[in-house]
Amino acid sequence: MRKTVYWIEGDGIGPEVWKAARPVIDAAVEKSYGDSRSIEWKELLAGEKAHRETGEYLPQSTLDTLATAELAIKGPLGTPVGKGFRSLNVTMRQTLDLYACIRPIRYFDGIMSPVKRPDLVDMVVFRENTEDVYAGIEYRAGTPEAKRLIAFLRDELGAKVDIEAAVGIKPMTEKGSKRLVRRALRFAIDQKRPNLTLVHKGNIMKFTEGGFREWGYEVARDEFADLTTTETEGTAGRLVVKDRIADAMFQEVLIRPQQYSVIATSNLNGDYISDALAAQVGGLGLAPGVNMSDSLAFFEATHGTAPTIAGQDKANPGSLILCGALMLEHMGWNEAAERIYKAVNEAIASRRVTVDLATQMENATTVGTVAFGDIVTAGL
Repeated sequence: MRKTVYWIEGDGIGPEVWKAARPVIDAAVEKSYGDSRSIEWKELLAGEKAHRETGEYLPQSTLDTLATAELAIKGPLGTPVGKGFRSLNVTMRQTLDLYACIRPIRYFDGIMSPVKRPDLVDMVVFRENTEDVYAGIEYRAGTPEAKRLIAFLRDELGAKVDIEAAVGIKPMTEKGSKRLVRRALRFAIDQKRPNLTLVHKGNIMKFTEGGFREWGYEVARDEFADLTTTETEGTAGRLVVKDRIADAMFQEVLIRPQQYSVIATSNLNGDYISDALAAQVGGLGLAPGVNMSDSLAFFEATHGTAPTIAGQDKANPGSLILCGALMLEHMGWNEAAERIYKAVNEAIASRRVTVDLATQMENATTVGTVAFGDIVTAGL
């Protein structure tokens, strides 16, 4: 069996973490299956490398290939703050309809976490990936567009908005919310997880965030009635579907993480909560992720490009290595995936880690990006 996986190197530290991660993935497959299974890697261009070679940051040929692909993986791509193009990541997610951003967060032995019981963190976050702020419309304060929109809100709808304000609109739909929650419900049921929590800010934004909550419960009630229950019903043996207000959820995952298993949430809330959870178990350097449509699974490192350390052999390749394990699980190559999880756990337990992890551990030995990849490979 030979699977084709398209890969994008990424910007900043992308080339370094990719160079360290790919050998781990290949070695795990070879040690698990010999010659009977393998990966055919095919590179696609995006980001700075694409711009150097084609004059475009996101060539149409890359999008065309991904539109018919089954599997892809990439390093981080740069996004300027406050200027330039909005985001290559967002463009790909919307163009390819990668509506579900899925982030598993788990603890690895040896990390000295800022919380008391990081070992109790075992959650999978399903974040809606195409609406909310990712589809947001906004206008700079004082521009003609902003003033026209504010005038409409004030004159036609009676809204109290300062004429000099910057304004933004966050679209959230029933269709987009329901398909995300539906996917999260199926995952939770298939994996025999105990509960799924809808995270929202519906107490304030009653028709966007509140709509997400309402639509989520509707999917559970209308499509999974025989497999789910609510906190108040309390039927044993079924997936418990509950909801929490976003700000309260930040407290909950700190003091009662064992009570939460699968989280389904809107785009901005998901961005916050997944990064906060990652911080509890070692940071984004150990946080894999995948963006999924109904046909494509696009795995990606969840950290940024870290330009200040690019080219210095300091970056942690753990996120991309664990993306490889997540991808192998998705393919059904569970033996190879388990080898990677075990090897990463042993590498961290040995305290031979990159600088971001070494600063969180006592008596750690700091190693470079390539060396950490070699340590993981040796432990497969």
